[in-house]
Amino acid sequence: MLVTGFPAGVFATNCYVLASEPGAECIVVDPGMDAMPTLTQVIEQHKLKPVAIALTHGHLDHTWSVTPLVDGYDIPAYLHGDDVDMVRDPLGWHSSGIVQLVGGDPSKVPAFDEVKVLQDGEQISIVGVELTARHTPGHTQGSVIFTFEHPGAPVMLSGDTLFQQGIGRTDLPGGSYEAIMRSIDEVCLSYDDGTVVLPGHGGQTTIGAERRSNPFILEYQRSKRS
Repeated sequence: MLVTGFPAGVFATNCYVLASEPGAECIVVDPGMDAMPTLTQVIEQHKLKPVAIALTHGHLDHTWSVTPLVDGYDIPAYLHGDDVDMVRDPLGWHSSGIVQLVGGDPSKVPAFDEVKVLQDGEQISIVGVELTARHTPGHTQGSVIFTFEHPGAPVMLSGDTLFQQGIGRTDLPGGSYEAIMRSIDEVCLSYDDGTVVLPGHGGQTTIGAERRSNPFILEYQRSKRS
């Protein structure tokens, strides 16, 4: 199986490309700001055919390059229904300083509304790869994780829900600390310790490592016992 990831843009958002093998169909996960040059190289290098875009949530640092991908390859983008309003009005769901971070011109921030709405438990399937979406609200109302089987260990694409030794921020519109901790506790931690976690930012980890030492998880579990 081919699983390739790279950080893109000023937000260093991890974009992932999944395929059963070189020369096959592929799914692109979270094509963020400035992702297209590297993404195009990956597609051409491995002779891949993009057939779907899977979005872990609607924040613009994960969706910036959706439109050129949709238009260039005539493929659908999948997003949980609770985040559809976010991609229609991306600046309305971020902090006031976001315009400066993306170059100071709000008119250049891409918006779109043509998506295929994901439900909890829904699968996105191509030859040799089957992604399962699980709803994990908290970072945004429509956040999801994606899981798939990989030789050696199952893989979780955790978006901005779960990071190595951290969790997604919950202070933006639609965020909730209580919700994200419930999502991590009830959904993410329901997977085996050996599950490899590929987050939306930063390096990879495992469910076991986060269960044992993630300070947010440990504190949440202490509070549940008290």
